[in-house]
Amino acid sequence: MEMLLSGSKRVSISSKRQITIPQKYFTDLGFDKEAICSVENGRLILTPVENVSGGEFAELILADLIKEGFSGELLLQEFKKRQALVRPAIEKILQQGKDAAYGKGDYYTYDEIFDAGDE
Repeated sequence: MEMLLSGSKRVSISSKRQITIPQKYFTDLGFDKEAICSVENGRLILTPVENVSGGEFAELILADLIKEGFSGELLLQEFKKRQALVRPAIEKILQQGKDAAYGKGDYYTYDEIFDAGDE
């Protein structure tokens, strides 16, 4: 008899390699439309993706826009434009980090950044 871990539930895998996350896990863990799929120690791990809406930078964006003289309806329009640029910028940074981890693309080594070789 197979022993399931505490908090585990057996799920089916469809012929298209799809699974359904049980509703309680989906809700309790905060899943939405995306998940990170990774493998650790021979286990498949699904982690909910926190949606980055750009709200984390809203205060900084607004402060810059106000310094630039925006107000009223123009402030709102420009805020929406700049806030929409945040997620693609973060995704690009993350991709560059992944590329660097696999030795692809332009990157700097620890020694190059911190000049550790010249002590």
